[in-house]
Amino acid sequence: MLTAAPRGTKDILPAEARDWRYVENIIRGICSVYNYQEIRTPIFEHTELFLRGIGEATDVVDKEMYTFLDRGKRSITLRPENTASAVRAFVEHKLYAEPAPVKLFYMGPMFRYDRPQAGRQRQFHQFGVEALGVPGPNIDAEIILLAVHILQKLGLQDLQLKINSVGCPNCRPVYRKKLQEYFRPHLAELCEDCQSRFERNPMRILDCKVPTCKAVAAGAPHLADSLCEECKAHFEGLQKLLTAEGIKYTLDPNLVRGLDYYTKTAFEIQYAALGAQSAVCGGGRYDGLVAEIGGPPTPGIGFAMGLERLLLALQGQQLLPPAANLLDVYAVTCNQARFGETFTAVQQLRHAGFKAEYDYAGRSLKAQMKQANRLQARYVLIFGDEEGLRGHVTLKNMQSSEQKEIALTEIINILETEVQSNG
Repeated sequence: MLTAAPRGTKDILPAEARDWRYVENIIRGICSVYNYQEIRTPIFEHTELFLRGIGEATDVVDKEMYTFLDRGKRSITLRPENTASAVRAFVEHKLYAEPAPVKLFYMGPMFRYDRPQAGRQRQFHQFGVEALGVPGPNIDAEIILLAVHILQKLGLQDLQLKINSVGCPNCRPVYRKKLQEYFRPHLAELCEDCQSRFERNPMRILDCKVPTCKAVAAGAPHLADSLCEECKAHFEGLQKLLTAEGIKYTLDPNLVRGLDYYTKTAFEIQYAALGAQSAVCGGGRYDGLVAEIGGPPTPGIGFAMGLERLLLALQGQQLLPPAANLLDVYAVTCNQARFGETFTAVQQLRHAGFKAEYDYAGRSLKAQMKQANRLQARYVLIFGDEEGLRGHVTLKNMQSSEQKEIALTEIINILETEVQSNG
C-alpha cells in the first residue's frame, strides 16, 4: 500500500515530535554537563563490521539485520546498533590519539527485522553513550550515573537497576565449560536456537526468553563463582562507587545482554510497567571491541536507551509536558487590500523571534479568528481599515480577550513587553 508506512515503521507526527524534542533536549543538556560530545555515524555500514563487532552467534546477526548487496556487489547492513559504528569511527579517525577518555554520545534510527510491538519497531531510535580509554570501574559508575541522571531528570519512578559481571577472556572459558557441563543433560529441553548456542556461545542460553529455557537456566552455575581476580576486583569497585552515590541496584547473575562484545560490567535499567519489553536502558563494558575492529587495544563502555520505550514510560507516568501555545501571534487582515502590510509585519515579527502566522486564503474576519484559536495563538493582530488610516493595528490578548490599538511601528516593542509580562 502506497498510503501506509512499511510494517514496523512509524511516522512521528508534529504533536509527537514535540515530545521527542523535549526528551532529546534534556538528554543533550545532561550529556553536556558530563562532557560527552555528539557523534553522527552513517546509517549503513559494511556488513563485516557487525559480524566482527556484534558476534555471529547473536540473534541480531543471525535473524534481525537488514543486509543487502549494493550496486557494487558489496554487502551493506543498516545499522542494528551504534556501538560498533562509533568504535569504527574512533579507529578510522584515530580518536585514540586524544587524551582519554574519549566520551561520545549519539541519537538516531537503528534497524532490526523483528516482530513489531509496543516500544519495538523495525526502525527504532536509540540514544547512547560510549566512553573509551579508561580501564577502571570509575567510568563504569559514571556511565550508569549518567543514565540514572537522565531518567531522574525526566521524572521516571519505579526503575530497577540490574548489574552483573560477564567476565573477560581469561575467566570466561572456565565458565563456558561449566555451562556446557550443566546444559548438556538438558539439551533436549532447550529450544532450537539454544541448542545451536550450546556449542557457539552457551552464555546466550541464559538470555533466552523461551519459558522452558528460562526454567532450565535458573539452575545454571553463576559466572560470579568463576570470575578471575581482576574481574572480581573491578565488579566490587563498581558496586562500592554505586553504593557511595546512593544508587540502589540488584545483582542479576543471568544478565548477559544480547551482544557478544561485552566484558566485565553489564547492566540494565528496567521499568516494569512496560511489560515484556521493560528495559529502557542497557549496556556494558567492551574492552576487546576496538582491537577486534582493527584499532589498538582500548577499553570501552557504553549504553543505549530506546527512545520509543522511554517515551512510552513517560506517557505512562504522565511526565510529558503539556503542549505549549503553537503561536505567539496570528495576523488577521480585514481588507485584502492591506495584505501587504500584514505580510511585512509578520516577516518582521519572525525576524524578531516571534512565532507568527497569517491567513493564506483571504477568508472572512470570523474565519480568520477561528483559525487563530485552532492554532492556539496567544495574540491576534487585526489589520482593520479604520485603524489603518491612523497607522495603527488592534492587538488582542486571546486568553483575556482584552484588546487595544497600537502603532504599527511599535508592534514588536509592545509584543516583547506583553509576552514578558504574561510569561
